[in-house]
Amino acid sequence: MLSAAGIDAPRTNAELLAAEVLGVPRGRLMLAPGFDAGTAARFDQLVRARATHRPLQHLTGRAPFRLRELAVGPGVFIPRPETELLVDWGLAAVRDRSAPVVVDLCGGTGAIALSVAQEHPGARVYAVENSPEALPWLRRNADGIVTVVAADVTDPATLSTMDGQVDLVLCNPPYVPDGTPVPPEVELDPRRAVFGGPDGLDVIRKVVPRAAALLRPGGWFGIEHDDSHAEAVPALLAASGDWGDVTDHRDLAGRPRFATARRLAERRLADFTP
Repeated sequence: MLSAAGIDAPRTNAELLAAEVLGVPRGRLMLAPGFDAGTAARFDQLVRARATHRPLQHLTGRAPFRLRELAVGPGVFIPRPETELLVDWGLAAVRDRSAPVVVDLCGGTGAIALSVAQEHPGARVYAVENSPEALPWLRRNADGIVTVVAADVTDPATLSTMDGQVDLVLCNPPYVPDGTPVPPEVELDPRRAVFGGPDGLDVIRKVVPRAAALLRPGGWFGIEHDDSHAEAVPALLAASGDWGDVTDHRDLAGRPRFATARRLAERRLADFTP
């Protein structure tokens, strides 16, 4: 049924739904008791719902990300595995600092912030989110591990008392250009968390100076972007005059995925305008 509906990895989806119904990890399905009438009916219900392209994570209420499972549902962006690469980079950037201050802009579920907090126990981590639909999910997942800040990431006043004191800023903003076709599952994510204006850069343009203000000289910034932004986002960073070591990074499939830069001690004249 899932294959006929065009669901990617239908067998994996079916196994994960069976594991959910039977209350076992997917790897122990072969050892689980068989379905009874109740669990079989529930499994059939979930498979039929998944065949309509309802996100698997909405059906289970959970999304795996690195070492955690996050509570998810309608109203919050479902974290994708590709974003784990941005977290890898961020953890490496502050590896030598025992108690780094880290800010996750566009926090969503808290996937980035919670991963940094868990994998670098000395870090003080803040997650900024403005969506009234996403904030309950962020607060539920944060559970006191990270500090939740209900604010607009593009507002110069957001966390302004921390300006010049932050070691690392990470961000997975809305960046898909308006009108871009997306898979049915992505269409069910909040539009404000997916689409970033006509060229996908509306939020990114405003986040770049906010990150520069937050960071101490030598602090690091990493931001995920659309695969059409391999030149545009590094150009924005370079043109601002606030950044050095501007680099774009590809994901495991070879697609441009995120850009990084280091905060300069003094602004320099831009080499070019994007």
